Amino acid sequence: MFTLSRSSRVLGLLSLGLAGSLVSAQGGQTCNATTLCPSSAPCCSEYGFCGSGSFCLGGCNPLYSNALDSCMPEPVCESAIHTFPDLSRIIMNTTYYGGNATEHDWTLDKGQIINTNTSGGELALLLTETNGGTRLSSTRYIHYGTITARLKTGRWGGVVTAFITMSDIKDEIDWEFPGSQITEGQTNYFWQGDIPAQTHGTTVGNLTDTFSNYHDYTIDWQPDTLTWLIDGNIVRQLKASDAVTNGVSQYPNTPSRIQLSIWPAGISSEPSGTVEWSGGMINWQDPDYETAGHFYALIQSVNITCSDPTTEPSDATSYVYGKNSSTFTPSVAFSNLTTVNGAVGSLSGVKGVLGLWTVVGAAAFSLLGALLA
Repeated sequence: MFTLSRSSRVLGLLSLGLAGSLVSAQGGQTCNATTLCPSSAPCCSEYGFCGSGSFCLGGCNPLYSNALDSCMPEPVCESAIHTFPDLSRIIMNTTYYGGNATEHDWTLDKGQIINTNTSGGELALLLTETNGGTRLSSTRYIHYGTITARLKTGRWGGVVTAFITMSDIKDEIDWEFPGSQITEGQTNYFWQGDIPAQTHGTTVGNLTDTFSNYHDYTIDWQPDTLTWLIDGNIVRQLKASDAVTNGVSQYPNTPSRIQLSIWPAGISSEPSGTVEWSGGMINWQDPDYETAGHFYALIQSVNITCSDPTTEPSDATSYVYGKNSSTFTPSVAFSNLTTVNGAVGSLSGVKGVLGLWTVVGAAAFSLLGALLA
């Protein structure tokens, strides 16, 4: 067990209240499939509010923004093995992140993290009764490839550990570990925020203690197949051809950020079904919590191997969305446009196809509301 130092508490704290103040300063207009953002506040943030500046970076939804090119280009994938000997590659306050993925590998979107400095460095994601959980997002996007997170989960009812991919238009691929089920992991996927009556989740059992033991959890995401693995062993595989509903492919297919989180599902503000799924209401008097002052999950490494569907041009810096010949079918393209917010040559305000190479057409987008993490 470890405790959080006072300096780490100050350094790592980022609440959604800060995002809320930005929303208030920019008017707080909401955005969705039928109400796009105005030109005065062109970017629809991942939380469904219109604005500019940081609203146009990671999570900005191009389908709900003023135009497909209102959001900043998404930093292109880069194969790498991320370890955490210190916190220097993590930007601790997203309001200071300007989109330069060469300077930082991760953003701390909310919550608190510390480095335990054991075995070369472990990253601890912390959950307290007041911080609402912790989420880390990659600054770069992946458009197909293999991601392996080596992690230890929480072990407390109502506390969920998650390793997912999330696109700006809410394509999602999940590894989730709810509550006290330390011998199970759950897999799931979603397409453009659509929540079907029967979700696509499955449970993988017979694992050795996921709290005490590190396991390698893998998402192998290819254009034709999606495979979940534990310690190199396949536990589930989905064919893209099996994810077709009413003639529409509902297979995740858009560039996504990698996200690691610990969050409180067992609280009164969550739906009863979510509380039950997570293992019940969180016991904030648990001896582990009272001793350390937090619940936690540990991340040792994240291994990323990019597998873009077409060859990346030598000067590509980003992915962008664009119109396709079919109705409601945004395309994804490589771009040599900057990802840095406010930089000369950024996509904001630029129309047309300057610097674009078509990669692959995305599926027709849903008119349903986005699924918020």
